[in-house]
Amino acid sequence: MSHLDLEPIRAARGTVRLPASKSISNRTLLLAALAEGDTRVRDVLDSDDTHRMLEALRTLGVQITSERPDTLLIRGAGGSFPAKSGDLFLGNAGTAFRPLTAVLAITGGNYRLSGVQRMHERPIGDLVDALRRIGAHVEYLATPGFPPLAIEPGAIALEQPVRVRGAVSSQFVTALLMALPLARRACTIEIEGDLISKPYVEMTLNTLRRFGVEVARHDWARFEVPAAAVYRSPGEIFVEGDASSASYFLAAGAISGLEGGGPVRVEGVGRASIQGDVRFTELLEAMGSGIRMGDNWIEAGAGSARGKLRAFDMDFNHIPDAAMTAAILALFADRTSTLRNIGSWRVKETDRIAAMATELRKVGATVEEGPDFLKVTPPASSLTPHAAIDTYDDHRMAMCFSLVALGAVPVRINDPECVGKTFPHYFDALASITRARG
Repeated sequence: MSHLDLEPIRAARGTVRLPASKSISNRTLLLAALAEGDTRVRDVLDSDDTHRMLEALRTLGVQITSERPDTLLIRGAGGSFPAKSGDLFLGNAGTAFRPLTAVLAITGGNYRLSGVQRMHERPIGDLVDALRRIGAHVEYLATPGFPPLAIEPGAIALEQPVRVRGAVSSQFVTALLMALPLARRACTIEIEGDLISKPYVEMTLNTLRRFGVEVARHDWARFEVPAAAVYRSPGEIFVEGDASSASYFLAAGAISGLEGGGPVRVEGVGRASIQGDVRFTELLEAMGSGIRMGDNWIEAGAGSARGKLRAFDMDFNHIPDAAMTAAILALFADRTSTLRNIGSWRVKETDRIAAMATELRKVGATVEEGPDFLKVTPPASSLTPHAAIDTYDDHRMAMCFSLVALGAVPVRINDPECVGKTFPHYFDALASITRARG
């Protein structure tokens, strides 16, 4: 297994231009492919997950031209893909697998959808159940409730509300929101139970709006898709920077600020963002970090309290991805911190609750792991040096644990290439704002 040894970091200071948001990139690519008219997508993320989406769209007959490394011209298919059959391999890209499942089930055709082994362990039963109830023909090719899937033409009926559970993954709701306008009939989505990760659904609604479809939201329990919904190209669209990726650099600024370092600024996301993860700044402020923000930038570290960060006890349902960075910040807190309502971690790229608990213990933390929570107590003195962090083929594990080096200890990151899922040049970006201890 490959590895990367990080030396103790003396200070973090500087500016990082963020890569584009994976979530917005894949939503935008799919809607551009389905829209009427051509769309020029600028600042699209270049990563494993977007590559899987683009490969799938090309297999489905969509014409995509690369004008520049970060700019694509996509010829919209006008509501239905030209290729009515195909085998799609989607890696571990949930932002591609779930929406494409719903879109292909609604628009009709014969398809096979598969991914890596971990994708085949991530549940999709609630989405399949919702689609089957409205007449879609979706079959499991292996374990019921999980990919891989076979899709065949169905008879879609939307007279009754489309019901889906909201407690497992907000991507199921996003998938239905993106697919149902293609039926070109008025319909209603009803959420059974509580909906997790609401900001990601709000991001979906914002993206739909940019392609001309306005879905009415009634609290978080019901969504109404209008009968006249048609995706139309906005002509040109820019993808904003990734707020989840911003969390690592902002955390570095906050930690460095404890000893007079920082600030660290990220560009590409700010107070005008449509991403819920910008609320990570609220945690940093509560922990004692100085925060400044503009429409397209955020800065952390200047004016931070000295010594240690303040511990927290917080519900992270609204920012589950950035919450992983919060678990690392707990190592630099003055006492035990608690992350609550993170049950969705169990069905991500790995079981992130179990993985995070295991790796935090390697650096000296005391960790209590529950079904949907973590309690993290930092070590009484210093972090454990030379820990070898396993990353579980999970990009966020690798990026989070790189911050351990800010605790004045060397750390080894195993399989660092897994950051290619969303941020291929992450370690270069981190090196650009940090100085090793002399």
